[in-house]
Amino acid sequence: MKRIRALFISDVHLGSRACQAERLLDFLKQYESEYLFLVGDIIDLWAMSRSVYWPAAHNTVVQKVLRKARHDTKVIFVPGNHDEALREYVDASFGDVRLVREYEHTAADGRRYILLHGDAYDQVTHYHRWLSVLGDVSYTILVHINRWLSWWRRKLGVAGHWSLADYAKRNVLKAVAFVSDFERAVVRDVRERGFDGVICGHIHTPALRQVDGITYINCGDWVDNCTAIVEHLDGRMELVRATPALEAVRLEERLPKAANG
Repeated sequence: MKRIRALFISDVHLGSRACQAERLLDFLKQYESEYLFLVGDIIDLWAMSRSVYWPAAHNTVVQKVLRKARHDTKVIFVPGNHDEALREYVDASFGDVRLVREYEHTAADGRRYILLHGDAYDQVTHYHRWLSVLGDVSYTILVHINRWLSWWRRKLGVAGHWSLADYAKRNVLKAVAFVSDFERAVVRDVRERGFDGVICGHIHTPALRQVDGITYINCGDWVDNCTAIVEHLDGRMELVRATPALEAVRLEERLPKAANG
């Protein structure tokens, strides 16, 4: 088990058939951290309102998180739009898990990050909920098709991760514009608030990069990409993916250590 300072996870979507809970469980076994941040859409109440789906692995994820909270891991939960009902209980604690609307995190190198889910910067979710629900259903269909394609890729010996949903987001013009607009809106607000960076989720597009002088970090998801953010003991942030072999692999270069770190 690797010792790190903090682990950031978003968009698990427990209660959804698309959730890859088993891969998340194996991933969590690899790390011991001082902090565990749950950056929204951990429980998919939207999916559960359509049909109840809660297999044993989903329950085990909840139990593992609660167990970590009981054993000196500080667990902070920032609800997202899919578990927005929990926003009524912000500033409360459940089983040693603290619920907050957003959270200011100072990394070991002194950088200040604001943690938020990100749906407030999504105009569709914010103003047209019915379109957001329709998009959620369409995305779920793409993910299920992608699993079938991934099975064939493995049978044919094609290595590496490939996502149909991610391909669509990166190549369909409106989707590309949506992701770009989302990132710019988040970065603009974070700069105005005086933070060095932001750690968010919501759009299921993992990222760790500098955008106009602000460190923009998106945790990705555990529906399609199976990614998370790791803060190492020296404050460096790293984007990692749980591979089908259940090993965490580096996706992008880690940020350089701060000059005063």
